[in-house]
Parts: sequence; C-alpha cells; structure tokens
Amino acid sequence: MPKVAKGETLVVGLGVSGRAICRHLAREGVPFMVADTREEPPGLDAFRDAHPGVGLHCGPLTALDMSEAEEIVVSPGVDPHTPGLAERQGHRRANGEPLVVGEIALFVRAAHAPIAAITGSNAKSTVTTLLGDMAEAADKRVAVGGNLGTPALDLLVEVPEAELYVLELSSFQLETTPCLGAETVAFLNLSEDHLDRHGDMAGYRAAKLGIFRGARHAVVNAEDRMTWPDAPLPAMERFTTQPPEAGEWGIAKRGGQDWLMHDGTALMATAELGLAGRHNQANALAALAMGHHLGFSLASMCQVLRQFKGLAHRSEVLADIDGVRWINDSKGTNVGATLAAIAGLGPAQPGRIVLLAGGVGKGADFAPLAGPMARYGREAILFGTDAPRLAAALEDSVAVTRVADLEAAMQRARKIAEPGDCVLLSPACASLDQFPNYLARGEAFRQWVQRLVEEGGHG
Repeated sequence: MPKVAKGETLVVGLGVSGRAICRHLAREGVPFMVADTREEPPGLDAFRDAHPGVGLHCGPLTALDMSEAEEIVVSPGVDPHTPGLAERQGHRRANGEPLVVGEIALFVRAAHAPIAAITGSNAKSTVTTLLGDMAEAADKRVAVGGNLGTPALDLLVEVPEAELYVLELSSFQLETTPCLGAETVAFLNLSEDHLDRHGDMAGYRAAKLGIFRGARHAVVNAEDRMTWPDAPLPAMERFTTQPPEAGEWGIAKRGGQDWLMHDGTALMATAELGLAGRHNQANALAALAMGHHLGFSLASMCQVLRQFKGLAHRSEVLADIDGVRWINDSKGTNVGATLAAIAGLGPAQPGRIVLLAGGVGKGADFAPLAGPMARYGREAILFGTDAPRLAAALEDSVAVTRVADLEAAMQRARKIAEPGDCVLLSPACASLDQFPNYLARGEAFRQWVQRLVEEGGHG
C-alpha cells in the first residue's frame, strides 16, 4: 500500500482549489504529496510538469496509508467523510490543530490583512463583488476571490500588498475551516442546497455557521433566523427588506418612494440602484452594512450601487425580442436562487414568466416553486436529470412541458412566449448532467438568444 511519508502534507483533490493548495505549499517549502479519488483526474500532465517529483496517488483513499501525514488538506469538492478520510476526522496534529483542514485554513495562517467573508445559499457572488467594488472606491488595496474567481491562496501572490481580503465562501470551504477569524462576515440566506453532501438542512446550516468562528462583526438576515449565529458575537447587525427597527438596515417609504435605510437615515432611493428586484435591494443592504463596519463612506458606497449592473449569468437581461425579455439566470443552481429570481422579476412583468429549469437537483425539494409559478408563470419547460421531479412539483400549479435539453427548451419558449412575457433560464439545479458548469449553460443560452437577435427575432 502506498504511504504518505512522515512529515509530508497530503493534498486531497486535484481540482482548481487543489492545484492552488499545491502551489501554496510549494511556495512555502512544505513537503507534500497529492491524492485524487479519480483514476485519471484532468490536468495530470500539467500537475507533473509543475511539481516534478511530488508523489501522486490516484484511486480510492482507502488504498493510501495516511497514518504518518503531518496534515491533510482537502479540496472543497472532496467530501471530508469520504472513506479513507472519514476515519481521520477528529484527529489532532502535535500542535493541537485538526489534522484534516481545507484551503481556507491555510489562507488564514498566511494572510496579513483583515478578511471580509460572505456566505449564503444565494447572492454570495453579488455581495462579494459589490463589497470589493466598494473597497476599491474607498481606495483600499483589495483582493477579491475564494469560491468566486481567484482561489484564496492565489490571492496571496496576486495581491501581495492587500489591505483587505473579500472572500466568497461556500459551505464546503467553511466546514474545513477551524477558525476564520474575519473582521466582518455576512450570512445572507439559507435554502435547500447541497443536501447530497450535508445530509439535511441541519448539516448544511452547521457547515455555514463556520463563518462566524472568530468573527469580530457579523451581518445577518432579519427575516431568516437560520442565518443567525448560535452563540453571541462581539457585534452583529441585521438587514431586512422591511422598514428597519433600531440599528437595522432596511427599506422604507420616503416621499412616496422606497429608500434604502440605516436606522432612521435614508441613504438612497431603491429606484437608483443599478440592479432590479427586491432580492438585490437586500444584497445592497448587506454590502452597505459590511462596508460601513470597515469604515467606507456611505456616499461612495451608494455611488457603487448606482453603477453596479450585476454579474453575468445572474438575472442578466440578454435581449428584448418581439416584446419578450430573455433573462439568463444560469447561476440559479438551487431552489432558493430560482425563487429569488421569480419573486424579483414576477411583479415587474406586464406578462408572465416562461421558466426554463432542470438539471441535477442535489436532493432538493422543488415544491416551494409551485406557488410563485402559479402566480407569475405561463409555463415551466423542464429538461435534464431531475425534470421528472420538477414536473411532479409544478404540474398542478402551472402548465408543464418536458423536453430533452436546453436547446429544445429555448425552441419551445420561443413558440409560446407572448409580448410582455419574460423567458427566464433559472434552472434550480446544477448543470453537470449536460454541461461542464453553470457558466457553459448560461453561455449556450446567450449564444442562442444572440442568434435570434441577429436573425431579426424570427425563428
């Protein structure tokens, strides 16, 4: 049986984060070897070129003797309860720290600037990007990444003089981070996702709560107590889409218009925001609360909110064709994200929503989509592995058509959408049954819509 040498760190997983872990350990001069459960993981040749002489084990982790490993660093995509790793949970190193950790634990050790971290089932990327833009507007040397864009460990090299790190963190990253110790954190919302990994909502929430470990300030959702920490923190603020109570960030009427508010102070009219939808107003408030704690001026942050038009693949308006808006929300990979998109867009449509949904549901319950689709939907066009489960949840509330794939769904939408309607790609599922990732799915949608535009809308 192959063995991790005494004193070596074992890196598990050769994905994007795993390769970032390897680069970091190499820079730090830490001896390491790598394991991947796949017999032939992608990028093997590139890895060997970058790290000649580094040991590599491909296949079941149970076939690798880890007993002498100095530390085991697990990529986010690898379940720490995988056979071979599960037996190491709870073990401690000689210095008392956990034996099994993730990439963010290494980042925390090496970072020399404050950390602002964002988690939640939805909107993490939007709030992370917003806060990063607010930091730049405040003339801070900021490094933005984590689960979004650049792996956290690579930020240490790419922005060596960083004054602030703004990190999007997933439940997979947080469950292997013993103590984040962030200056400010936000837990935005919680809805069903990744139950295939965490088992149930309690397990999923427990992983997310790791963001609060060592935090000096937290921002939580006043309308979702599941985002609140289980133990007191030095400071905590709440945001809400309702009129704010004392000290809260919220939304209230002033002169007949809705305004973003802090306590009793009106900050800006929601109509001035570059992003549409109530869910994005909540995102703006969360970013404002974090930035305010970090000392950014409210005036400069509000200017960022006016200019920010949103992220690609997140409620992105692609075109208006024959009076029908086509919207790319491919990043809607879970039920909560799709609910937010429908709730944000539905009331603003003169017509109705044609929803394109389906893929890999990750064990989620699709029933919460039924009510909003009954209220705002014209038809749900379903594709992919979990189309039958989606259909079962929706067919009593809205017209349902099942098709083979996304292209067939787009062709069906083109036939049935009426002027004033919105065709919304918000799949409520992961893409991995038919696409490499949600980006590729969104890009396929974008290209098809672009062809329609070039053809003058006829097709």
